[in-house]
Amino acid sequence: MCENKGNMMSSEAGSVSRSAVESAYCIFHQKWRVYQYSTSPSQRDDIEYAVASYAMEMSPELYRILADGRDGFLMEHTRFAADMTDALAGLERMLDGTGGHDEKH
Repeated sequence: MCENKGNMMSSEAGSVSRSAVESAYCIFHQKWRVYQYSTSPSQRDDIEYAVASYAMEMSPELYRILADGRDGFLMEHTRFAADMTDALAGLERMLDGTGGHDEKH
């Protein structure tokens, strides 16, 4: 799953490379799996910091699609778990070809 194919994926506001989606999915999925089972507050804080840092550097278009208008998406401690599950679900939809926009927001 974590290979880069480089082709473009359509979105409602332009295109995001499949490579960008796959990279974000791989990083978020790996970090989320560790975060879910971690009992160490410092390890969880480190994961939140790593994900926020990645999100600040990722494709702005992809971040905008995943954030779906939410300020501070993947950046706030109190919403981190909910944001990660939303981000992973959006990335999975994009990889499955069903789109990245979630109608519930």
